[in-house]
Amino acid sequence: MTMTDDRPDADASLTAAPRPARPDAVAARVAAVVSPLFGGRLPVRLKAWDGSVEGPTDAPTVVLRDPAALRRLVRHPGELGLAQAYVTGELDVEGDLLDGFRRVWSRARSLSGGRPSAAILASVARTGIKLALDLGVVGLPPEPPVSQARLRGRLHTKSRDRSAIEHHYNLSNDFYALILDPHMAYSCGYWTSTGPGYTVEDAQRDKLDLVCRKLGIEPGGRHLDIGCGWGSLSLHAAEQFGAHVVGVTISSEQKAFIDERIRERGLQGQVEIRLQDYREVPDGPFDTVSSIEMGEHVGQRNYPTFTRQIERLLRPGGRALIQQMSRTSRPGGGPFIEAFIAPDMHMRPVGETVGLVEQAGLEVRDVHALREHYVWTVNAWYDTFEANWDRVVEMVGEEVARVWRLYLVGGALAFEEGRMGVDQILAVKPTSDGLSSMPPVRTW
Repeated sequence: MTMTDDRPDADASLTAAPRPARPDAVAARVAAVVSPLFGGRLPVRLKAWDGSVEGPTDAPTVVLRDPAALRRLVRHPGELGLAQAYVTGELDVEGDLLDGFRRVWSRARSLSGGRPSAAILASVARTGIKLALDLGVVGLPPEPPVSQARLRGRLHTKSRDRSAIEHHYNLSNDFYALILDPHMAYSCGYWTSTGPGYTVEDAQRDKLDLVCRKLGIEPGGRHLDIGCGWGSLSLHAAEQFGAHVVGVTISSEQKAFIDERIRERGLQGQVEIRLQDYREVPDGPFDTVSSIEMGEHVGQRNYPTFTRQIERLLRPGGRALIQQMSRTSRPGGGPFIEAFIAPDMHMRPVGETVGLVEQAGLEVRDVHALREHYVWTVNAWYDTFEANWDRVVEMVGEEVARVWRLYLVGGALAFEEGRMGVDQILAVKPTSDGLSSMPPVRTW
């Protein structure tokens, strides 16, 4: 997607007809530095602030609007520097942003081993610094974007976790209501149809039904929803399955939103939402426990505490369902995600998560991969986001809007290409004599 640059000092050469790149032009020189990363051929077109262009004519165009973009890349080579330059508007993309991402990743995968050699990386670093010196763009790096997270304190203390969650989820309830479906489900849906009339709202309803059926929620059962978000599962379990629900969140915005829905639907006394850390829940046992895409925020070192708390709060014979994103390479959240979206996020291979669930004393009974379903879910969010671009900018400002555009496009492609996954892990707390209370045949 192309962003309109309304800055009064924007270089008019960027809007003029592109000139063929001379060997000494900025685009040609930048292309000479970065093309070795892609086997010698740029996967996208490149346009620089001097009006020069380089690269294939049939590809999206990366526009270097401001020399500050190169200063960011010298300071933070790779994903973080590119993201900083994009969200500030120093770097832009003309054409289909998702297509541009696909081309970059496809060219990267075509290299031997899927990534450049150490020698190529070292050479690019040297030539990049030299180019920056030649162009006079070396100096103090620009300030980090206003939208970048700035957390303090020791990793995954309760106060820091609260700050991390508020950075992402307290953006505004109206903002999320604009993008998400009416359930306000901010997690992967379960797409049971390819029909033209089937929507993300249907997929989220079917996901909520699936979770409740897997857990075996029954009328009067006591359910704990850890990281309840905007209440999609808490409300659904109460209204459709008759559960008595305790939902916990550390986002004051989310609690206020759900409390209003509880009043609107007359669910007082059946659904209780607490502003409470999962480590502080005192009042088990619960018949069932769910955690829908909250475990990614727990952190690597704290994850055993998280799973032991689930086990402690479950009654013998009770079931737990964890829906969680996974990452098979480079565990963590990634530089962009951790800097702008979900600070301190940690994803790992699903097998490692299964092992941690078992070590807590729970018996894993089912692992259900939903990776492709997240592609469809994020694409639906992205379509809504783009259709409401002007309203999004009014709500959160252009910089945050650009953060979210990058987040949605990058997320959809990561799931599409298998660099990230998402899984539902169903577990049970056996009784002392080994009874699981699980049906002999799946009923979901």
